[in-house]
Amino acid sequence: MAETKNAIPKELAERALHLMEKSRKSGKVKIGTNECTKHIERGTAKLVLIAEDVNPKEVVMHLPLLCKEKKISYAFIPSKKELGERVGIGVGASAVVLLDEGDQKKELEEIVKRLREFQ
Repeated sequence: MAETKNAIPKELAERALHLMEKSRKSGKVKIGTNECTKHIERGTAKLVLIAEDVNPKEVVMHLPLLCKEKKISYAFIPSKKELGERVGIGVGASAVVLLDEGDQKKELEEIVKRLREFQ
C-alpha cells in the first residue's frame, strides 16, 4: 500500500491493533463509525483506529477532526478487513474505539505517547 499523509510507522500500527485485540478480551472495545463518533463526542474514547480503505471516505472523514477537538489519540490502519479481524468480527470494520483497556494500561499509554508525535 502506498504511504499516505495519515501513515504511522507499521510497527506502531501493529502495536495499536494488538492492543485492540488484547483489550477486547479484558477491556471494552466498540466497533463501527457510529459507535466511534458517539464515544468521541462523549469523551469516553481512549483510542480510535480508522481503516484507510473505507469507501467512500466521507464515512470516516469526521473522526480525525472530532478526535483532535476532544484530544483523543487516533491512528489510520491500512485495512478494514484486518481491523475487523483483530476485534473479533468476521467482516471489515471502518473504525473501532477503545473505551476500557482492561489490564493493558501501560501499553495504551506508550501507544498514545507515540501517536501524539504524528498528530
